[in-house]
Amino acid sequence: MQVFEGIISDRGSKYAVSGGPCADETAAKAFVEALLRRKKFSKATHHSWGLLTSSGPLKNDDGEAGAGMVILRMLEREGLQDEIVVVTRWYGGKHLGGDRFRHVQDAVRYYLERRDAIDV
Repeated sequence: MQVFEGIISDRGSKYAVSGGPCADETAAKAFVEALLRRKKFSKATHHSWGLLTSSGPLKNDDGEAGAGMVILRMLEREGLQDEIVVVTRWYGGKHLGGDRFRHVQDAVRYYLERRDAIDV
C-alpha cells in the first residue's frame, strides 16, 4: 500500500491518495478497511476508489458523487489494471462545486506519477 497524504488543500478540504495491487471487489474492500485502520484516515469524510479488473471496472463514490467514475476513466486511459486507487477527502466545511472533480483528477495523477517511486 502506498499512501500520499496532504497533497491538495482547498477551502479547508484536504486530500490524500492511496493505492496498491488489488484483484477484485473483496480485495478492494479489504484495502479500504486497512486504510481506515489508520486513525487519521478513519476520520475522513470520503474514500472514493476505482479499480479495473479482468472481469470489469469497479468503483465506489463513498458519498462523493461521480468521483469513482473520474478515477476509473483515468485508470482506463493509463491502462492500469488490478491496482486500486483511493482518493480520500476530509471535508473542510465549504462546498467545492466542480473543483472537487479537478482535485480527484489531480490526486490520481499524483499517485500515477509517484506510485513506483516508493517501495512499501
